[in-house]
Amino acid sequence: MPFETMTPPLRAAEQGQAPRAIHNMIAGERVEGIATFTKISPVDGSVVAEVHEAGTEQVDRAVAAARAAFDGPWGRMTVAERARLLRGVADAIDRRADELVSAEVGDTGKPETLARDLDVARAAANFRSFADTVSTAGLDSFLTELPDGRRALNYAVRKPLGVVAVIVPWNLPLLLLTWKLAPALATGNTVVIKPSEETPSSATLLAEILAEAGVPAGVVNVVHGFGADSAGEALTTHPGIDGVTFTGESSTGSAIMRAVAPRVRPVSFELGGKNAALVFADADLDAAVAGLARSTYLNTGQVCLCTERIYVQRAVFDDVAAGLAEHAARLRLGRPEQPATTTGPLISQAHRDKVLSYFDLAVAEGATVLAGGGIPTLGDGLDGGSWIEPTLWTGLDNSHRTVREEVFGPVAALIPFDTEEEAIALANDTDYGLAAVTWTTDLTRGHRVAQQMRTGMSWVNTWYLRDLRSPFGGVGLSGIGREGGHHSLEFYTEPTNVCVQL
Repeated sequence: MPFETMTPPLRAAEQGQAPRAIHNMIAGERVEGIATFTKISPVDGSVVAEVHEAGTEQVDRAVAAARAAFDGPWGRMTVAERARLLRGVADAIDRRADELVSAEVGDTGKPETLARDLDVARAAANFRSFADTVSTAGLDSFLTELPDGRRALNYAVRKPLGVVAVIVPWNLPLLLLTWKLAPALATGNTVVIKPSEETPSSATLLAEILAEAGVPAGVVNVVHGFGADSAGEALTTHPGIDGVTFTGESSTGSAIMRAVAPRVRPVSFELGGKNAALVFADADLDAAVAGLARSTYLNTGQVCLCTERIYVQRAVFDDVAAGLAEHAARLRLGRPEQPATTTGPLISQAHRDKVLSYFDLAVAEGATVLAGGGIPTLGDGLDGGSWIEPTLWTGLDNSHRTVREEVFGPVAALIPFDTEEEAIALANDTDYGLAAVTWTTDLTRGHRVAQQMRTGMSWVNTWYLRDLRSPFGGVGLSGIGREGGHHSLEFYTEPTNVCVQL
C-alpha cells in the first residue's frame, strides 16, 4: 500500500489505530519477514510500527534481485541516462517531502523543522550532486613512448563494483542513506540496504519513491533487522555482496571488517568521533559560543560530527562556559511539530540509559555540572519518551573516560588550555579522528591549527558547512575511506586500465 495511506507515526496511538506494518522491499515487492519487531516512538514511548525482520532467505532474495538487476538493463544504462534518472529522483523527493519529514520525525522524534531543512533537503541535494559528479568524471590517460620507438595509449575506464551492501545508522537515516545510495546508483551499482532497526520508515518510503521515479525493480532493495544473528550479519557475510559501505559505531565497523575479510571485499566506513573544538582568546566569543551550542546540541548531540570536547584558552574560559551554559538552558524540548521546539529526544530508552551512565561517570570522575545532567519532566504525555537534558561539564581532563569515550548525546566537557601547542596536543590526544573546529580571528593561526588536526575534517570559525564535492570521512577509529564528489566514485567503482599499442 502507498506510504501516504499509513497512519502518521506520532498520532497512531492518539487515533486508536493499530500500528502500521513496515515490510522488506525486494525486487519492487513488499516481503514479509521471519518475525516482526516493534518500533517505539522516542517522543512518548507509544508503539508506532511493527517491522518485518529479514532472515537469511529474505537476504538471499534481495541479493539475488540486486544481481539480476545489475546483469540486466541497469548494467547497460549509460552514464547520461543514470544521471537523468537521479535528477528525477531528486525531484520526486521534493514532491514527497512532507511524507519523508513525517517518516523521519516518526522514527527519530527530531523537530519537524530540522527534518525538513536538513535531512530531506540534503537527500534531494545528494542525488543532484552525484548526478553532476558522475556526468563530469574522468580518469587518467597516458601516451607511452618506448625506447624502441613504439608508442602505446593507456587509458582507464570505471566499472561498478556490483552489488553493494549499504548499512546506515539511526541519527540521520535519510541523509546518510542518500549520501551512499546516490553515488552507488550513479556509478551503476545495485544495492541492498539495511537501515537501523530504530529508523526503518524513510528507507522503505525512499524505495517506493525510487520505483516511481523509474528505477527498475531489484536495483534498490531494503531488508530490516538487527546486526548479529540477523539481517546485518546475513548481509555482510553473503558471498554475493561485492562491497560494504557503513556508517555507525566503530565496534560495528570492526565486526564488518572481520565478516568481509575472508572474501577480501572493499569497505567504506564513517565511524564514531570524539570531536574537539579549540577556542582561542582572540575569537569572536559570541560567534564561537553560538557555534559551539550548535555543534554540541544539534539533533540532541546525535551527529557523528558533534563536539564533545571543548578546549578554551584560559583567559576566556569563564566567559565561554557561562555563555554556553546559558545557550543550553534556552533550548526547548517538546513535540516535534511545535515551532518552538529546538531539541528532540534521544533515539531510544536504551540509548538514553547509555548516555545517563556517562552522566553518572562524569560526576564520579569529579565533573562540575554547569547545565543539565538529568532527565527532564515535560508533561503533556511526553514523559514516556527518551528525553534527556542538554548537559555541560567542567572539571574533567583528557585522563577521564568521559572525555575519551564517545557519548553520542547532547554533552560536552569544557577544558582550559594556555598555549597553542598545548591545545593542539590536547585535541589530537584521542583514538578517534573525525572532525575538529578552531575558533580564532587570526586566520594565519586558523589555517595553521586546522592543518595540524589529525582528523578527516577541520573547520575554522564554522561547523557542518559542507561542499558535497569535498572529502568526508575520518582516521583512526573514525573510519576508512572518503565520501563526497569523486572520492565516492573511487569506492563504488573499479578502474580498468586499457593499453593499446599504436
